[in-house]
Amino acid sequence: MQTTILYIGRDTEITAVMNRLLNARPEWKGICICSDDEAISICKEQQVDLVLLGNGIDAECEKALRSKLTGIKPGLKIIQHYGGGSGLLYGEVMSAL
Repeated sequence: MQTTILYIGRDTEITAVMNRLLNARPEWKGICICSDDEAISICKEQQVDLVLLGNGIDAECEKALRSKLTGIKPGLKIIQHYGGGSGLLYGEVMSAL
């Protein structure tokens, strides 16, 4: 069974890298986007197991996103991901799950 991970970031190049890293593991399905509205829509329509908040999301946006996403899916795990290698990403994801 795949774990669906939604990555929300502001930098399109980093978002593309995250898409590659998340989807490189067969046990993960990565959905990587730059839009808060799209994130909300995805959470309403799909099963999401974990949300990673990436670079460029300011504190106010983060607070609003957390509120909206957990309003849709109470108990949804949301963590910040600031970058680093794929080993760090794996550790963050596994710790959150």
